[in-house]
Amino acid sequence: MRHWFENSIDRDNPLAMEVEEMVVSKRIVLRFPKRMVDRPIVSRLIKDYNLDFNILKASVTPQEEGLMVLELKGEQENYDKGIKYLTTAGVRIQSLSQDVTRNEERCTHCGACIAICPTGAFELDPSTRRINFNNEKCLACGLCILACPPRAMEVHC
Repeated sequence: MRHWFENSIDRDNPLAMEVEEMVVSKRIVLRFPKRMVDRPIVSRLIKDYNLDFNILKASVTPQEEGLMVLELKGEQENYDKGIKYLTTAGVRIQSLSQDVTRNEERCTHCGACIAICPTGAFELDPSTRRINFNNEKCLACGLCILACPPRAMEVHC
């Protein structure tokens, strides 16, 4: 794990270097059955697997399926163990960046998506007047799908 003092360490001195774990940060969608909506799923990721998280979107209602979009960060080994815990508990997991895509043949580059997107995943290229879509910034909130007149934005589960 990286520490605040790491930049001041003499990297040529093996005694001064701490063995560093690889830190990962991934955005994922969790879908959990209604039997789990009252369980402390996220707190287990923190306590048991030492993972940091940022809730990007959540829809959790008693007696209904829950949906949570998270950015999960931690050491690779802990991340893998946390994901295993979730899947074993019955949580369906999908990668966020594959959730929303744009059908290039349908897109008319009208710009309706630019104003509605909360993360700025759409940008106007001033030289070509075309709309660029950066799925790395996409939260999969679905607002662009509703706003798109030619229905070029699509959800893929």
